[in-house]
Amino acid sequence: MLLLVWSSAVSVFQENLGKTERRAGISLALIYAFRMLGLFMIMPVFALYAEQLPGATPLLAGLALGVYGLTQALLQIPFGMLSDRIGRKPVIFAGLVIFALGSLVAAHADSIYGIIFGRALQGAGAIASALMALAADLSREEHRTKMMALIGASIGMAFAASMVLGPVVNEWIGLSGIFASTAVLALIGIALLYLVVPDPMDTHFHSDAEVRRGAVADVIADGQLLRLDAGIFTLHFALMCVFLVMPLELRDTAGVDAGDHWKLYLPVFAVSLLLMLPFVIIAERYRRMKQVFVGAIVVLLIAVAGFINSSDMTTLLVSLVLFFAGFNLLEASLPSLISKTAKATMKGTAMGVYSSSQFLGSFAGGVAGGAAHGLWGIDGVYLTVLVAVLLWLLAAVTMRQPRYLSTYLLNVGVRKESEINSLTNGLAAVAGVVEVSVIADEGVAYLKVEKHVLDDEKLLSFGVNKN
Repeated sequence: MLLLVWSSAVSVFQENLGKTERRAGISLALIYAFRMLGLFMIMPVFALYAEQLPGATPLLAGLALGVYGLTQALLQIPFGMLSDRIGRKPVIFAGLVIFALGSLVAAHADSIYGIIFGRALQGAGAIASALMALAADLSREEHRTKMMALIGASIGMAFAASMVLGPVVNEWIGLSGIFASTAVLALIGIALLYLVVPDPMDTHFHSDAEVRRGAVADVIADGQLLRLDAGIFTLHFALMCVFLVMPLELRDTAGVDAGDHWKLYLPVFAVSLLLMLPFVIIAERYRRMKQVFVGAIVVLLIAVAGFINSSDMTTLLVSLVLFFAGFNLLEASLPSLISKTAKATMKGTAMGVYSSSQFLGSFAGGVAGGAAHGLWGIDGVYLTVLVAVLLWLLAAVTMRQPRYLSTYLLNVGVRKESEINSLTNGLAAVAGVVEVSVIADEGVAYLKVEKHVLDDEKLLSFGVNKN
C-alpha cells in the first residue's frame, strides 16, 4: 500500500518535468524522508525502553520524546532565512551534521537526560525551510506545486514506515541501534545532497516557499489561518500523547510482545489509508472539505474515547484504525486548507508558521502527555487528548467554508515598475483568475485561480519561458 502511494506520487510528479527537476525532487524528498524516519522510528518503542532508563519518570520520558519539536520549531525559520544569505546546501549540510551528532549522543546515552539532550540536538538540525527553499530554486514556477507535493508525500511515507520499522529495528539492534541508524541516514542524506541534488543556477527569495519576516504577524493575526495552525498543533499533540502510552497498551492490554508490534501497525495503517482515500476525493472533487475535515476530527474523538474503554485487543485495534484514518485525513487536509486560505504571496509564510505549530504541538504533547501519565495513568493521557481534540472541534466548526482556489505561479520576467499595473490588470482579466499579485523583484506573478474555468492558454501568453 505504502509503495503504491509513493509510486503514484512519483508518477504524477514526473509529468512534464525536466531531468534536473525530477532528480532534484526525488533526491530532496529522500533527504527529508530519511530525517523524519530518524525522528519517528523511536515513537512506537520508546515507552517500553524508557522504563529501564536511570532517572526516568513519565514526565521526562515525554520530554525526551517531544523535545525535538521545540528546537525544530525555534530554528527552522531562522535556518531558512540564513540559507538566503549563505546558500542552501551549507545550511542543509550543517543541519544534517547536527542531526547526526544528536543521534549519536542519544545512541550512547546511559540516562534519560542523555536521551533528552540527543533528541534536542536532533531537532536543532532544522533543515525543513532550507530544503523547501532549495526545492523552489530548482523548480520552474509552474511545476513547483508538484515538487512540494512529492516532498509532502515522502514525509507521510516516512511516518508510516517508522511505525513498522521501529519495532523491527529495535528487536534487531535495540534502541541505541535505532539512534545509530538515524545517524547513518543523515550521512546518506549528506551524500545525496552533494552527489545527486543539482546546484541551483540562481538562489533568491520565493514568496510561495519561504517565510517573509514582515508577514509573520499578518499570518498570526488571520483568524482562519490561526484555526488551522491550532489544528496541526492539536493533531501532533494528540499523536505524541498517544504514542507515549500505546506501546504499553499493546504489551499489557493486548499481550503483544514488543518485537511483534509491527504486525499490528502494518495492517492498521493499510486499512486506515483505504478508509481515508474516498473522503479525500469527496472533499476535493465534491467541495465538501469543511464537512470532511470536521468529520475527521469527530472520528479522532471516537478513537480516543475507544482507547479509554479498551479492555481487549479488538477494541484497541478498531480504535487504532479509526485514529490513524482520522489522523491521515487531517494531515492531508490541513496543508490544502492553508494553501486555499492564505494569499498567494503569503503561502510560504503561512506554511512556515504552520510547520512551527506542528513541531510545537509535538513538544507540548510530549510534556503534557508525560505529566498526565505520571499523575493519572494511561487513561489520564487519553482524557487529556480528548479535551484537546474537543476544543479543536469547537474551533473547526466555526471556521469559514474554504474557497476552492488553487495557487498558480507564472514566471513573467523582470518588468519595469510602469508595466506592473497593466500586467496585473491583464492577468486579472483572464477567465478563472481570482487574485493577482506581481512581485517585481522575483519576476513572478502569484495568482489564485479556479482551475475548472481557467483559460490556461491566455494565462501562459503573459509568461516567460524558463528552461
